[in-house]
Amino acid sequence: MISLAQILHALNLPASQWPEEAAACMITGVSADSRSIAKGFLFIAVPGVKADGMLFAEMAVEKGAIAVLGEHAPDGPLDAAFVKIGDARAALSVVSALIYPRQPAIIAAVTGTSGKTSVASFTRQIWALLGLQAAALGTTGVIKPSGATYGSLTTPDPVTLHRTLDELAGEGVTHLAMEASSHGLDQRRLDGVRLSVAGFTNLSRDHLDYHPTIEAYLAAKMRLFETLLQPGQTAVLNADCDVAEQVARVIAKRGLTLFSVGEKGRDIRLTSVIAQGEAQRITLQYAGQEFSVNLPLAGDFMVSNALVAAGLCIASGADAKKVFAALEHLEGAPGRLERIGDKKGAPIFVDYAHKPDALDKVLATLRPLASGKLMVVFGCGGDRDQGKRPIMGAIAAAHADLVIVTDDNPRMENPATIRAAILAQAPGALEIPDRAQAIRHAVSLLQSGDVLVVAGKGHETGQIVGTKTLPFSDHEAVRAALSECAA
Repeated sequence: MISLAQILHALNLPASQWPEEAAACMITGVSADSRSIAKGFLFIAVPGVKADGMLFAEMAVEKGAIAVLGEHAPDGPLDAAFVKIGDARAALSVVSALIYPRQPAIIAAVTGTSGKTSVASFTRQIWALLGLQAAALGTTGVIKPSGATYGSLTTPDPVTLHRTLDELAGEGVTHLAMEASSHGLDQRRLDGVRLSVAGFTNLSRDHLDYHPTIEAYLAAKMRLFETLLQPGQTAVLNADCDVAEQVARVIAKRGLTLFSVGEKGRDIRLTSVIAQGEAQRITLQYAGQEFSVNLPLAGDFMVSNALVAAGLCIASGADAKKVFAALEHLEGAPGRLERIGDKKGAPIFVDYAHKPDALDKVLATLRPLASGKLMVVFGCGGDRDQGKRPIMGAIAAAHADLVIVTDDNPRMENPATIRAAILAQAPGALEIPDRAQAIRHAVSLLQSGDVLVVAGKGHETGQIVGTKTLPFSDHEAVRAALSECAA
């Protein structure tokens, strides 16, 4: 329980703007969702994309809210204290951190278009291999030392996020690796998180249904370094990404310590990569020493992800030699170039690639593994960036020998319209709307030497059609298709 006065002080609101009852008004919880309000709660009216939160203030008070914060006054009188604030989203995060004050001692956040889930997973795994109580939080949920997973948002809402941090700290977790999405950063969801170190992977086209331009998209990600990470702390940068110099300037301007990794890396320098099937032997230079690592992951992008994770661990105090040794024991994150099975020796992978750059990298990685045909099954989501659809169609047609275009979370759009946009730049591709049928057909065609990747959904266990989420898993669909073939 915390007083409204303490909250307003934390929000740097002058005492002259506090209501008379601020000191006596004791807050038991906080929410921006009027449906979640309980007696004694503080309701923060966040301006939403579809509706202004202040429209629900009266409902929140009826359910027990004793104070309301908002960027403008309600239309009518409220039977509760009201305080006008400048940024409701930021306030929600700050207040959530006050209500749920415990956090793991070391928190590493990673942003970028691709690789966030893998970097967070690898960072957690390295810490765990070093004997630390470590967890990861992101797209695939929360992974704790016990192995339990739950959740589905890359960056949860502030109340859920800070409640989770408090619970993890209470369970003895000392080290946390978390994803920082552009949406989460832009919407101030990470404000109030006490970060120790942060990383940047890369930038490519994504979320242009939300961000007006690629420049705005990058700017949202830069909040991690410009605002949340504090001067003197360390920022780990993939020096080989296209915007490395631009990100490095932001890091320098903020007064952060730059830790760069990759072929152009100043701190961890990648000097050699030798592909060995679904693994790679990499040679690194760090602090004047050379290290040879057998990385059990395929693809240049996985090398980059592993190096960013290694940098986060070293920058947060881990012994470099032990970190590089731990790289040899990494396992891929769920749905990230995950091998599900094989037919006649032909491997079948599931990958989350749902953007042009990611699909390009996955297909380029798998191409050398295919002495026969490289096949891909994929689609594009509805109510999202429409411009990427023909781009992904062209990428698939350029890299794969057989392309099957299917549905992938059509949401409120006409699925046929989505598929047509992809097919326009994928001559010769097959169109099979039903995703399970598309996977079944692809598996039935596999011969020795072929490689199949089912892309787009990765770890997801639902297919969003209209307003409903129907149970669906690429993993299960592949396994069912393999069982049918075996029968």
